[in-house]
Amino acid sequence: MDAIYRSQRHIYDLTRKYYLLGRDALIAGIAPPPGGTVLEVGCGTGRNLIAAARAFPNARYFGIDISAAMLETARAKIAAAGLSHRIELAQGDATAFNSTALFGVAAFDRVFQSYTLSMIPDWQGALREGASKLAPGGRLDIVDFGQQEGLPRPFQVMLFAWLAKFDVTPRATLPEAVRAAARDNGLTGRFASLRRGYAWSASLSRG
Repeated sequence: MDAIYRSQRHIYDLTRKYYLLGRDALIAGIAPPPGGTVLEVGCGTGRNLIAAARAFPNARYFGIDISAAMLETARAKIAAAGLSHRIELAQGDATAFNSTALFGVAAFDRVFQSYTLSMIPDWQGALREGASKLAPGGRLDIVDFGQQEGLPRPFQVMLFAWLAKFDVTPRATLPEAVRAAARDNGLTGRFASLRRGYAWSASLSRG
């Protein structure tokens, strides 16, 4: 990840805003309870955490990323936004991390994964790990690339080939994985296709 993002991190937000669709809708729907805790798994440059902290100022925010380079950029952006006192970051593996050791928080009211599962080899493990960090009444929200099922086939072929250059693989079995995680963990699952399948969104709720 550091090799990929050491240079890209400087232009990441500027370029990604045009095709990482559904991120802002996810953030707008987080709605944590007053004094609640929110964790982003794969926080990247900190863009989403800053937006969430501004939208819902009565919550505490945390982010993990495996890339030290991305975390360096995220900390700088969060400091520039004047939010260092409300957003805490740590380096961690999305598939296995100890949030108590990292943040002193065992479970969160909201967890979200925005365009991260398509970049993580063990993405099912990351999905299960995120779900395992939910507090009672908590919810895991996901948005990522879909299968372009409602769009012309040439567009899908072109997009998937381009994404592959960045080691990004849209997860065709995400709906089944969400259902399995819900069944295995006593959660309520939800799945939706956005913009004719360009993006998929999902959630897992506890209680």
